[in-house]
Amino acid sequence: MKKRVLIISSANMDFVMKVGKLPEAGQTVVETNSYDYVPGGKGANSAVAFARLGGDSIFCARMGNDQHAQRMKALYKDCGIDTRFIKHDRVAPTGLASIIVEGDGANRIVVYPGANMKLSTDDIEDAFTCLPDAVFLHFEIPDSAVIAATQFAKQRKIPVFVDAGPARADYPLDKLGPLEVISPNESECFALTGIQPNDSQNCLKAAFTLMQKVETKYVVIKLGGRGAYIYDGKYAQLLASYEGEVVDTTAAGDSFTAAMTLEYLRTGDIVRAVKYANAVGTMVVGKAGASSSIPDAAQVDEFIRSRGIVL
Repeated sequence: MKKRVLIISSANMDFVMKVGKLPEAGQTVVETNSYDYVPGGKGANSAVAFARLGGDSIFCARMGNDQHAQRMKALYKDCGIDTRFIKHDRVAPTGLASIIVEGDGANRIVVYPGANMKLSTDDIEDAFTCLPDAVFLHFEIPDSAVIAATQFAKQRKIPVFVDAGPARADYPLDKLGPLEVISPNESECFALTGIQPNDSQNCLKAAFTLMQKVETKYVVIKLGGRGAYIYDGKYAQLLASYEGEVVDTTAAGDSFTAAMTLEYLRTGDIVRAVKYANAVGTMVVGKAGASSSIPDAAQVDEFIRSRGIVL
């Protein structure tokens, strides 16, 4: 039976610009690379990943009443995402993310939240009527919405998984209900703890510090090409990523955390879940785009089989 995951998060239209080199201040550069409008947003990317990887994906979000919203919602339905808890705001526009992708695949992102910041406690309470097996959150919606979601989940004894982006130093982690997993990337980890996870010792310090700030069963730090670091309060383990070409890192973190969550729900094994997520992350960075780069379950299984990966 499919695991039902309620994703309470953001939906953006991504304006993706591919550049060979970033311009200096005051400089104008004429680019020969392409640009495109691509449905994205941390929550939406994760909702697509859950659906493609074999989960029952229910998306709670708020978008504008505009053409971007129409295109995005059509994509979600095509992917098999349950969209009945997506609300349309009559005033605020659909969120927009301006993404600059450099020649080495690294990206720089500026987000204009728009309707994402209008997601309300009532919207979230309504979404819990879907009776999910788990709740999945990002910090790309109001703090009050994230806090409310964890409290509703606590009342219903539903596990909560948090992809901790975008992060800031004053985020009210102590107000979140108990979490199953919190998973920041390197920059988010630094923002939340003041510790750069650039080696095993600092990874441990950062994970320990994060556990003092929020009640969670596991901390999983996403380390990009180095893999992921797992800490449960007693034991720690670094699981290396898999080799592959880096074309575009957009949506890699969102897909990693979604894949980890789904595999953990299916097996209860955090190490197996992170290995599976590492495979998904490697596949995502090998393709351009956000949601369009996310593989399906069969493709991931073939990747794992062809690489001889033991989960």
